Amino acid sequence: MKPSISVGTPSGLLLVLMCCPLLGSIQSASSNKASDNGHPHLGDSDPERCMRHHFVETITHPIYKCNSKMVLLARCEGHCSHTTRSDPLISFSSVLKQPFKSTCSCCRPHTSKLKAVRLRCAGGTRITATYRYILACKCEECS
Repeated sequence: MKPSISVGTPSGLLLVLMCCPLLGSIQSASSNKASDNGHPHLGDSDPERCMRHHFVETITHPIYKCNSKMVLLARCEGHCSHTTRSDPLISFSSVLKQPFKSTCSCCRPHTSKLKAVRLRCAGGTRITATYRYILACKCEECS
């Protein structure tokens, strides 16, 4: 018997539906997602998915004359499901201020830690600059 359709699942496994042609038109909602460039959702192998990207930034004090320091930072970048949804809200009031509840997903920091860098300034003083270093990114509901 020949497979009638192959469907990639979010975990990256390949699901093969056999023999029934009607099953070819039934797909799970999660396998129906596509990336912005029109290709099928590729799960963890998608290079444009929401993930942490590293970059180097030079920290300098905006006022005092201090030695600059280069630090490794991270940012969250990439796409989540581009499927958005707007559901109608039910109200018992004559006025609907917000008639719909919309949901969408954004690439955001999931975990981070506080870091500090000390800059040596003129006259021997030291100034501390603090920032959040992103450890992991995650698709979360946009606000």
